[in-house]
Amino acid sequence: MADIAADGIQAPAKAVGLRTVVAASAAGTTFEWYDFFVFGSLAQVISKTFFSGLNETAGYIAALALFGAGFAFRPIGALVFGRIGDRVGRKGAFLVTVVLMGGATVAIGLLPSYATAGVISPILLLLMRIVQGFALGGEYGGAAIYVAEHAPPDARGRSTGWVQTSAAFGLFAALLVILLTRLALGKAFGPAAFDAWGWRIPFLFSAGLLAVSIYMRLKLSESPAFAAMKAEGGGSAAPYAEAFGQWKNLKTVLLALVAIMFAQGAVWYTAFFYVQTFMEKFLKVDPPIINGLMMAATAVSAVGYVVFGWLSDKVGRKPVMLFGMTLMLAAYFPGFHMLAQTLNPALAEATARSPATVIADPADCALQFDPVGKAAFTSSCDIAKSALANAGVSYINQAGAPGQPAMVRVGMATIPSLDARGLPKDVAKAVKASVEGKIKEGLARAGYPAKADPRRMNLPGAFAVMLVFVVAATALFGPIAACLVELFPTRIRYTAMSLPYHIGTGWVGGFVPFTAFAIVAAVGNIYSGLWYPFAFTAISVVTCLLLVPETRGRSLHN
Repeated sequence: MADIAADGIQAPAKAVGLRTVVAASAAGTTFEWYDFFVFGSLAQVISKTFFSGLNETAGYIAALALFGAGFAFRPIGALVFGRIGDRVGRKGAFLVTVVLMGGATVAIGLLPSYATAGVISPILLLLMRIVQGFALGGEYGGAAIYVAEHAPPDARGRSTGWVQTSAAFGLFAALLVILLTRLALGKAFGPAAFDAWGWRIPFLFSAGLLAVSIYMRLKLSESPAFAAMKAEGGGSAAPYAEAFGQWKNLKTVLLALVAIMFAQGAVWYTAFFYVQTFMEKFLKVDPPIINGLMMAATAVSAVGYVVFGWLSDKVGRKPVMLFGMTLMLAAYFPGFHMLAQTLNPALAEATARSPATVIADPADCALQFDPVGKAAFTSSCDIAKSALANAGVSYINQAGAPGQPAMVRVGMATIPSLDARGLPKDVAKAVKASVEGKIKEGLARAGYPAKADPRRMNLPGAFAVMLVFVVAATALFGPIAACLVELFPTRIRYTAMSLPYHIGTGWVGGFVPFTAFAIVAAVGNIYSGLWYPFAFTAISVVTCLLLVPETRGRSLHN
């Protein structure tokens, strides 16, 4: 048995045990985040592989929607595994989740493409994404609770901060494997090899990670708080009814969702995912540069989670989380404008010098929101707007004469659009391509770049902007695990904590890239999509400030 020091702290056996708990929990969670993030980071390639039957914009939106679909099923996984975790135990629940996640990820790497199997291909992909989301729904809550219930009260934020770093390590690993695979295949087979088949390698790579994660988690025992509760006969026979059917608990669930998790989902997924969509789709930055920036930002974030978790042990959870929310709220629009100026200054200059305007009969313009790609947007207005959206160009809407075809004005030049409605599919496609070609020529003459020029990039400036996002995201996310664990009683902690967490990250955060991109495509301003995360963050700032209690130091044996 370990010796008891004069100050009452048990050492060193307890410290070694805690390190093992943290390492095993964080390693398994890192693996699951890796699996999930590989898909999000390869949305552009996946849209070409599994949605090649759709047009470019619809295919990209569908891929982003599929990324979000995995998040949509996370609350269901949270409910199922939360009940298992509260009734049977924490360890068993998150051992099953890691097996499900790993199996689904490897399967994605083996799926046939749309060109090979037709519509069955995206259907199978959707099923695998559902399994991934379901599994991840039970993972995070189990890992966070397991670590928190082992940690001493004055180190709970720091200890669970290591679980938060699993998201950083998972994202970093995903980006690193993708980057190395791109470079290796590009050198050996040419740049087309990755898009053709090399994208499968990062998915198949997870088979080895799965074996390591299972081995580490099999070494764990049940958490002390849960074991003590079960020994005393204090477990919940009906976690759902107790967590959501009693107002005192349901009120806390809703508070955690609105005051904390709305912001968490919006802030984190904007900082680490929508920023990738923005740089690739709108700023036309080469993927290797994006990967390099994201890897550097993610490496810094790994430190931030632990630092801000530790700080919340000293000054409290609430002020640290509020700082992160408020900082991001102030940084959304200025930060993304700065990214455009630092990564593609030619685009920012051309937009200021020769703004694009779509002049069209409003009745001729549709809301181009079609994730499944069934609609054909072939009016003169729709063709003009889709060409500008695909070029990453913001445009001004101006009402034209009723019944007249749309025109695109770029600087002093005017490019007429054409109407392809009612024409045979091949003819309509040719008409659309002709109009898009002329619009691209007009944009080029006005100084709009086809892609970002690496020679003009201010990479330190772009990285500085991303560091602001990282500080905001880690300040918010670092203390969240400790705060959520402390909000709920042991008997329903897994169920009650997991549901708001995964609704916030899944339904708010997971759909940030999809919803924001769709808003941009509809409105015509590349920054308009930011209103989606901004609104959710603002709601959380107000409700957290007014309603969330300070939880630092609360006993978990309740």
